[in-house]
Amino acid sequence: MAELNYYEILGVDPKASDDDIKKAYRKLVRKYHPDVSKDPDAVNKTSEINIAYETLHDKERRAEYDEILNNPFAHHGHSHDQNTSGYQYQQYDFDPQQFGHNGAFGSNEFHFDDIFSAFSAHTRQGFRQRSNGPIHGEDQHAELVIDIQEAYQGVQRSLSLDMPTINADGQMRYERKTLNVKIPVGISEGQQIRLNGQGLPGLNHAAAGDLYLKIKFRHRDDLYVQNRKDVYQRINVAPWIAALGGKIDIITPAGKLSVNIPANSHSNQKMRLKGKGIPAKEAGDLFLLINIVLPKSNSPEDKAAWQTLAKHFAGFNPHNQA
Repeated sequence: MAELNYYEILGVDPKASDDDIKKAYRKLVRKYHPDVSKDPDAVNKTSEINIAYETLHDKERRAEYDEILNNPFAHHGHSHDQNTSGYQYQQYDFDPQQFGHNGAFGSNEFHFDDIFSAFSAHTRQGFRQRSNGPIHGEDQHAELVIDIQEAYQGVQRSLSLDMPTINADGQMRYERKTLNVKIPVGISEGQQIRLNGQGLPGLNHAAAGDLYLKIKFRHRDDLYVQNRKDVYQRINVAPWIAALGGKIDIITPAGKLSVNIPANSHSNQKMRLKGKGIPAKEAGDLFLLINIVLPKSNSPEDKAAWQTLAKHFAGFNPHNQA
């Protein structure tokens, strides 16, 4: 791969769109990332892929690089180790094991949307800079998983993170930092929380970027969210309540509620409680999904009761029911 140009490294046409370049990059970096690839040259290939992408996804850098390709005799070649075509690459140490399976950010409740680009341009096999001037730290985007109940009540979370910093010698190291994150009442799935100055450090005394936490709800089979703020909860109902109707008490994320089950209810029937979903500015709805649960027949009396019921409904055919 080292003898190929950047377009060939990514496997794209020189006229490829920014979106095509990004898609090709993500596909290759997943394939060759050292944490998942068995290729013995995975580290070098990943480095070359990253260098190619960081050149081609930047319009100004790409234009300068295209000029080199179109006028090969006007330059003396190019290398990511040298100051070429206005680029100055400064190498920093980076250990990809600082994040990945266990996550540099500590748990499976907090993870990057794309762990292969977790520390973006600055940390993929090394930081790079184009000049000795200050460069603002890059923003980072991560995903924070919370319980649905926490969106109803609001909660304070503490996250212990191994954050990258740059020392006076220009070398990168990690420092353990604890961040207090306030999850507000009514936050919806997909909404982001911004932590100022908690992204990647800036270069040459520039300000750090920000960290954006994208909220994702922890779904269960009996409790999940759709449309970002509508909550679906499966509730168990006795067969006689489903048949005759009646009031039952249930525990929901919105608290303890009394609901009327209509007569002749069936499994998976949906009941809507308006405004009882995620309490956002415009609250979502709570949808109750009926799950009819049969009692066990453990004694002769239990079996006799079911036999009486079976005789009474002898003509009932469940396959003919709508």
